[in-house]
Amino acid sequence: MTPNVSSASSAPSRRSFLASSAVAAAAVAGGMPLLAACGGSDSGKREGTTSGKDAKKILPAYVASNVVTPDIPSKNGSPVGFTSKLDLAGLKTSVPEKLGKGGRVTIMSPFWGSPPKGDNAYYRAMNDLIGVDVKWQNQDGNTYDQKLGAVLASSDVPDVVVVPGWNMGGKIPSAIISKFADLGPYLSGDAVKDYPNLAAIPTGAWQRSIFGGKLRGLPMPSASAPSMVPLYRQDIFDKEGYEIPKSCDEFMALAKDITNARAKRWACLDMKWTAFACFGVLSGAEKPLGWNLVDGKLIYRIETEEYLEALEWSRKLFAAGVVHPDSEMGKNAPDPGPKFAKGEFIIYPNNISQWWSRTAEQASQNPDFKIWGMDIWGHDGGSPVLWAEQPAGIFAFVSKKASEAVVRDVLAVANVTAAPYGTKEYMMTNYGVEGTHYTVKDGVPTKTDQGNIDVMNAYVMVASPAPTTAHPDYPEVAKGQVEWQQRMGAFARKSSFWGMQITEPGRYTNLSNDMEQLEDDIVRGRKKISDMQQWVSDWKSKGGDGLRDWYKKILDENGSAAN
Repeated sequence: MTPNVSSASSAPSRRSFLASSAVAAAAVAGGMPLLAACGGSDSGKREGTTSGKDAKKILPAYVASNVVTPDIPSKNGSPVGFTSKLDLAGLKTSVPEKLGKGGRVTIMSPFWGSPPKGDNAYYRAMNDLIGVDVKWQNQDGNTYDQKLGAVLASSDVPDVVVVPGWNMGGKIPSAIISKFADLGPYLSGDAVKDYPNLAAIPTGAWQRSIFGGKLRGLPMPSASAPSMVPLYRQDIFDKEGYEIPKSCDEFMALAKDITNARAKRWACLDMKWTAFACFGVLSGAEKPLGWNLVDGKLIYRIETEEYLEALEWSRKLFAAGVVHPDSEMGKNAPDPGPKFAKGEFIIYPNNISQWWSRTAEQASQNPDFKIWGMDIWGHDGGSPVLWAEQPAGIFAFVSKKASEAVVRDVLAVANVTAAPYGTKEYMMTNYGVEGTHYTVKDGVPTKTDQGNIDVMNAYVMVASPAPTTAHPDYPEVAKGQVEWQQRMGAFARKSSFWGMQITEPGRYTNLSNDMEQLEDDIVRGRKKISDMQQWVSDWKSKGGDGLRDWYKKILDENGSAAN
């Protein structure tokens, strides 16, 4: 049995499937196959963004949920946290009556792993709770972009389609505008109050759900505090007397001290993502965060000295022989878990969700194992300059062909899946049926083998509550995660386009192809920094400067979100 992750906003853990690797950045950078033909027409605008007064007319009213009080309030863009024992006998009710009218809704969504049978006990229980007959069309999450492109290019679009931000390359954003319904008539302003759990979703997440001037997406909210953590084996650090580094030079010295290739121990995996943070490089995993106004000039992340310095420092780690050989494989490197558990390397950057998942998987077989998160340091030993993450990154869209009855049933689904931690609806959505999908021992719900098959990434993909971290099996990990994000969030700034959902013109779609591969080649010593400088020069001449002018116009029209 594997303990269950309990995160009332599933965004960090769901995003970790790809965002913790190069795949997410490559997808969002435009490296995914283009949609052959979008079809359809729409009165909404195809390019740009919607903000300010125009957005206020569209956005749902915000009504905070008071159903459950967290143990750790949100601070500096962090999730709220729960560290006390879950009172299963005292779970609250956030949906007092079924809002579903018994209709059938088909949902296409990415799925990682082997999808369960369509008529399993979890799906039946959820559908009964909601009052809607949901039929899942689960697709392989690793090749989802290909399936997504084919479906959106056809006339046969399911009632609901889930689209992660990393799959919005190519012409997918244009297809979203063409194919999916305006939910504004059902959710804008006070209308959302018919769905109290949706009303409690933070406004920033709804802002990101505006595509083509219309409210089209149901969001999975994310914390804006940083989520990419340098994870390390605290038990080994304590045993060996290693100290947490506070600069890039200190990290290099530590890494050399740790590494003993003959004994099959290396310090770390590829540290590129940590390097970007330490050197203050603008976020780049989700458009348009890589752009920012600096001293009156709009710049892209790859044009900065900090970007090149981060690549150079990452390269020096490889050159020094302190990086585990698996990282030479780049994107195709195997799951780091087993070798991290064996101590072959003791530091690696990844999504904060792995803090819990690595703890849980090692709990029974390696009781001394303890993973923790390093605070990010400024490269020179000072305070880091970090960048706020987008307030939502995964969205569910309703087909434009859906009837009002179907739209209402979809919103009934979302109102249940967005229930906050500590409610009956949350327990059903995230754990399933007690006795079948989870058992309870000492107040801690633990998934059964059947639960690990059935209760996977399905209903949580439709909509989620405000970002929350809660692990009733490991409350100390939940506390550590939230406090880490609060500390790092104190250093996080909002870039000029933070929170905006921007659709770039199609002529710039493939502009950043191959950039991620070149980054990895430089870090691994196969290419030089000068190759990136040439690539950036070519990028500018092939359209980068034109894209800059386009973004500058958006900034002039909508103002800056920077702080």
